[in-house]
Amino acid sequence: MIRSMTGFARRERQFPWGLLAWELKTVNHRFLELSCRLPEEFRAAESDFRAAVAAGVRRGKVECSLHFRPTVAPTALEVDTDLLASLTSRAQQIAAQAGAAARIQVLDLLRWPGVIRDGTRDAGPMIAAAQTLLTEALAELTRSRDSEGGRLREALEQRCAGLIEFSARVSERLPEIRTRMRTKLLDRIAQLVADVDQDRLEQELAILAQRLDVDEEIDRLRGHVTEVRKTFAGSEPAGRRLDFLMQELNREANTLSSKSQDIETTRAAVDMKVLIEQMREQVQNIE
Repeated sequence: MIRSMTGFARRERQFPWGLLAWELKTVNHRFLELSCRLPEEFRAAESDFRAAVAAGVRRGKVECSLHFRPTVAPTALEVDTDLLASLTSRAQQIAAQAGAAARIQVLDLLRWPGVIRDGTRDAGPMIAAAQTLLTEALAELTRSRDSEGGRLREALEQRCAGLIEFSARVSERLPEIRTRMRTKLLDRIAQLVADVDQDRLEQELAILAQRLDVDEEIDRLRGHVTEVRKTFAGSEPAGRRLDFLMQELNREANTLSSKSQDIETTRAAVDMKVLIEQMREQVQNIE
């Protein structure tokens, strides 16, 4: 399954008690890194919100923001006296240590998250509405990432076809390269040595041809391309597997280049490495 790690979604809805809006942004990251910004009224459900996002996003850096604009200002405020007492006690201890340099402002204590609550609103329906809206936002985010993943798949498929084309060119030239190499070596040996042990010469030529043979590299490269295409159709996130396959493709292209005894083969190997690097950059954005 090819799904991009880059995406954006926004869902908002007006309720009798106010406006809710979820905004989700995702970019590529090696692991799942999730950050949530929530109004104080919804802080109690943060773990549920995080679990819902983690169920829909496997990998990437995700920023989730919930915006809340109440329809009317609260008419009754409740103070969490236990929290305020604990906070005041700690503030006094720190002030005693800091001496005259410390100042305790009452408004600063009241601004502490959770100290003041809106007593006119029932948080239950608000949190339930936020969870429903988050589900819709995640569905939109998934569609966005799937759409971008489709474009990434097309780009990767084009480069896979290019790798197969270049490997076919190299394979077509192999018989000619072997013949030319054998003729060149025999001519050189004939110029240097008058009497040659033909059996020993054939053995040495066979060993040399084996060292310079790239059939195995071409076969492995084609096999890796086949695995890349199979990964496209899989149901699991493909990013990590594709990243590994890019390393293997690059290894075969490097070996092909180092063994090359032909300018056209060298050019083909360089072109392959360019395609593989382009694929590697695209794979970094896949979940």
